[in-house]
Amino acid sequence: MPTLTLCLLCALAAVARPALAAPVGRLEPAQHEELTLLFHGALQLGQALNGVYRTTDAQLTEARHNLDLYGRTLGLLGQEVSRGRDAAQELHTSLLEMQMEENALKLQAEAIAQALGEVAQGQQVLHESMQQLEVQLRDVWLDHARQEFEALKAHADKQSHTMWALMGHVQRQRQEMAEQQERLRQIQERLHTAALPA
Repeated sequence: MPTLTLCLLCALAAVARPALAAPVGRLEPAQHEELTLLFHGALQLGQALNGVYRTTDAQLTEARHNLDLYGRTLGLLGQEVSRGRDAAQELHTSLLEMQMEENALKLQAEAIAQALGEVAQGQQVLHESMQQLEVQLRDVWLDHARQEFEALKAHADKQSHTMWALMGHVQRQRQEMAEQQERLRQIQERLHTAALPA
């Protein structure tokens, strides 16, 4: 912009030079005043253009600064979005793993429940055998029959103990499954919250 002002002043000087080159006696006083006004106007125009240049330059500098801030803010937002996606992917992976664990626990619980059913049937058969044997022993209490009865009774007690242990194991597994389902529910809520737009 200062170059433009300098060029304007040179142009005005070039226009004014032929008028100044003429003999002094031939110039009219009005021409001197016109030249003075012309130079004064050119100077004011140069100053105004210089002010406009400085103002425009300051505005451009501020706009560049704002654009840099905007770019950095967008970069930070992009990083946050990327971290949010990574966290959501980790949660999704954890959810799949927990669902697989829950399925394995269900299968194990079903197998144990089936085994418990078989043990209960065996215990029922054993109980019926003991009752039949007891009826037989009422009339004849032989040594051999008593030993068999005691063995059957011990076997029944052992099966009863095993059944109670298995029932306790099933109860613990049910509790673990309930805790697992609660964790799955919490992860699903977190995934749903993470998927919602901000």
